[in-house]
Amino acid sequence: MSDDCIFCKIGRGDIPSEKLFDDATAFAIRDINPKAPVHLLLIPYAHVEALADATDEQAAAAAHCFEVAPAVARQAGLAAGGYRIVVNQGPDSGQEVPHFHLHVLGGRPLGPMA
Repeated sequence: MSDDCIFCKIGRGDIPSEKLFDDATAFAIRDINPKAPVHLLLIPYAHVEALADATDEQAAAAAHCFEVAPAVARQAGLAAGGYRIVVNQGPDSGQEVPHFHLHVLGGRPLGPMA
């Protein structure tokens, strides 16, 4: 974990947040600036800035997020209507926090991607 990373601080409990999912590898929280009625962030505890630079252990933690995303979406009530999973990597993608995470969005028809 990184001392300066906001997601690492949330993971450690330094910044209080309601964790909607939590296991030894990852946790899910609500996005503070939601882009859909349901907008969750699924975040590995391991600090991974970019998948291209990830160690095997960090890549496994990122992969775990994809593995648990369907259960997190189901828990949030998104399974029936569908949901979108988005990963932003790097400044041109719009990534705001340099810590790998999935956006799980749903709760309404989302329309086409940009």
